[in-house]
Amino acid sequence: MAEFTAKDVMALREMSGAGMMDCKKALVECNGDMDKAMDYLREKSLAASAKKAARIAAEGIVDSYVHMGGKIGVLVEVNCETDFVAKTDAFKELVHDIAMQIAAAKPTYIRKEEVNQDEIEHEKKILREQALNEPKPKPMNIIDKMVEGRIEKYYKEVCLMEQPFVKDPERTIAQLINEAVAKIGEKITVRRFVRYEMGEGLQKREDNFADEVMSQMKK
Repeated sequence: MAEFTAKDVMALREMSGAGMMDCKKALVECNGDMDKAMDYLREKSLAASAKKAARIAAEGIVDSYVHMGGKIGVLVEVNCETDFVAKTDAFKELVHDIAMQIAAAKPTYIRKEEVNQDEIEHEKKILREQALNEPKPKPMNIIDKMVEGRIEKYYKEVCLMEQPFVKDPERTIAQLINEAVAKIGEKITVRRFVRYEMGEGLQKREDNFADEVMSQMKK
């Protein structure tokens, strides 16, 4: 009998983006060996997803979400390969969840690659200087790890694909989409989105509309 824990299953899920049951099966088949389980998932499902990534996804839908009272509005385009899939309830539900995620979590980019790397390097420089100017400065290797950790946190705040899914924070949006790809069998990509918040950029009283959206999503 393979020996592994629920934490091992969660760790494999985090690493691979595969579903819980797939991760559990992989660990059973590989006697709890995490590296072999990763290879197993690549062979069985992630490799197939990689092939899908090369396909053209030109179908899909544009969905909207307007928060109660019209305080926040989102338009998002999510693409798939066929009109048939675009019309399914599963795909529509996925796209609407993504629209609500954008309303709640306020991403400014879709994925890491879109973030201006000059800005990232500038931010790293400032963070290093702050750490070096502390009363008890840490060794540079520790500082570098701290800086990288803060940058990864920044990515999770501003990049849609890196954000924890509001309905299930144990999964990222990237994992949510990967699971949908495995179930639906087609390439799925978030192409673009726009988010409007009432009075954004104007001087006004503080209303945390994003928290309101999150509270509704968790009901």
